[in-house]
Amino acid sequence: MTQITMKRLNKAMHFKATNETGNSIEMDGSPDIGGENKGVRPMELLLMGVAGCSTIDIVMILKKMRQELMDIDVKVDGEKEKADTYSFYKTIHAHYILTGNVDPKKAEKAIALSIEKYCSVSKALEPMSKITTSFEIINNTI
Repeated sequence: MTQITMKRLNKAMHFKATNETGNSIEMDGSPDIGGENKGVRPMELLLMGVAGCSTIDIVMILKKMRQELMDIDVKVDGEKEKADTYSFYKTIHAHYILTGNVDPKKAEKAIALSIEKYCSVSKALEPMSKITTSFEIINNTI
C-alpha cells in the first residue's frame, strides 16, 4: 500500500503532499478559483507522472539494450476536454530528447515498450486519453 499525506499551507488553495519517505510536492489552484500559483496544479501532476514514469522506464530499457544514453529530457503536452463536472486529458503527447550514441530503432522500441506496456501512469490514463510519442536523438560522443 502507498500512502500520501497532504497538509494545507494557507487559507487559500496551497497544499503540500508528502510521501512515506518524506519527499514532497506543493500544489495550488489557479487564481480564478482562489489559488495563488504557489504550486503545481493536480492535473499537471498527471502529465509529470507520465514524464517521470516513462523516462525511468526508457533509461532502464536502453541500458539493457546497451545504448550509450548520456541524457534524456521529455516535454509532455496534454489537451484537456471538459466532461459534465470534471476535465480529463483527451490527448497526451510526449516528446523525448535523447542525447548520446543511441540507435533510433532501439529508442523507438524503448519508448513504445514504456508507454504501451510498462508505465503504470500511462496505462492508468489510457482508457480516456490518447497517448502519442515522438523523439529526437542528439549525438554526443563525450
